[in-house]
Amino acid sequence: MDNDNQFSYSAQNNFKQVQKPPKGPGFGSRVVIPFISGTLGACLVGGVCLGIPGIKDRLLSSTETEKKSNDDEKKSTKASSSYISTLDNSSYNAKLMDIAEYSETSVAVSESVLPSVVGITVTYDVQSFGGTTTAEASGSGVIISDDGYIITNNHVVSSTSDSFYYQLSEAKDIKIHLYGTPEDELYDAEIIGKDASTDLAVLKIEAEGLQEIAIGDSSNLRVGEFVMAVGNPLGLESSVSAGIISAIDREIEDGEYNFTTIQTDAAINSGNSGGALVNSKGELIGINFLKASSSGVEGIGFAIPINSAMDTIDDLIEVGYVKKPYIGIEGRNVTEDLAQKYDSKVGIYIDTVLEGTPAEEAGLQEGDVITKIDDHKVETIQELNNYKAQNYEIGDEITLTVYRDNKEKKIKLTLGEQPKEEPEESDNEDSIQNRADTLQDYYDMFDEYYRYFYY
Repeated sequence: MDNDNQFSYSAQNNFKQVQKPPKGPGFGSRVVIPFISGTLGACLVGGVCLGIPGIKDRLLSSTETEKKSNDDEKKSTKASSSYISTLDNSSYNAKLMDIAEYSETSVAVSESVLPSVVGITVTYDVQSFGGTTTAEASGSGVIISDDGYIITNNHVVSSTSDSFYYQLSEAKDIKIHLYGTPEDELYDAEIIGKDASTDLAVLKIEAEGLQEIAIGDSSNLRVGEFVMAVGNPLGLESSVSAGIISAIDREIEDGEYNFTTIQTDAAINSGNSGGALVNSKGELIGINFLKASSSGVEGIGFAIPINSAMDTIDDLIEVGYVKKPYIGIEGRNVTEDLAQKYDSKVGIYIDTVLEGTPAEEAGLQEGDVITKIDDHKVETIQELNNYKAQNYEIGDEITLTVYRDNKEKKIKLTLGEQPKEEPEESDNEDSIQNRADTLQDYYDMFDEYYRYFYY
């Protein structure tokens, strides 16, 4: 058997031929001699270099620089993992902060804003079949001047809950509780002005040296921006909740009015109405006023943008009501079905042209159907009013397209100022008595039916 070739078994390969390495130089010639030679050479070169001052300085400087660079890199890596890092993409550069930085922002905003947010308690008279009682409702408000002007929602200070069985009076008494004062220290407030279409109201208390909130700019908000809602949810005064802006310019409908709002997932609950929505600088960017409430719905709240709110607030402080552009008609909606039935157009049918109004001066007539305001198509009274309020001011000239005598006609009109709406006077006791009489009629009718059916 040839001893130069051997076979060895392997788990991966059944048999593998192993070649013997050829014989070469011995250990001394392969290892010892090169090692000694290299050492002597290194010592020689090092000695020569260190003996020359210029080379020595450069060598030592390079070593120190490299060491410092390594230390700085370690410190930088540690800092970036603990505090702030940078996120780059094609559209923006953003700093990502750790939870400690986020917490400090929330604390700073809370301490800045809380003294400017107040609690509001409103007392009403309740007329019912059992007589007159009182009821209370609560909400929030925001101080906008150091001498006691406070903004809130109209629905906080106006009675909107009414039914066949009871009727609420206008606010009988309004009390303000300031942040940081004893619970029993309350201020009487008067209503300076309120407006249902914007759901805003202005109150005034006799106080000086109050901490007014910083007013922000709601025109340049971004989705995802940090926000905090501040108010008195469920009567829990001076509460804050944090979140982000979920959407901007969100159109929502509440009753007969449309609102353009800021949507947020910061918790807004009953009692938060009229409170502040603020940004990371503690600036007021919105007035909290509504939340989506239903089974399975969470984190959908809405606020009135402060830029649009301030126009209303200025009018309420100046004259007590909102100056609105005005046409001067009363009408009703023409639906698609009605248009087909009466060979008309979808739009706003004019029932009445009010005397002394821009509509009368421009030549609008009863029976006209308004289909456009300038080049914007309108199909309902609500659409007409919303578009007019959002896009025009008193004194602006508009062009209305109307359908008259089976033809379209364009009419130019200069918008006037809508008269102040005076509250309707009513006798609550008579109203409730009428309801009681009606209800008694129902009882009597039911009693007769009951007797007939069973006897």
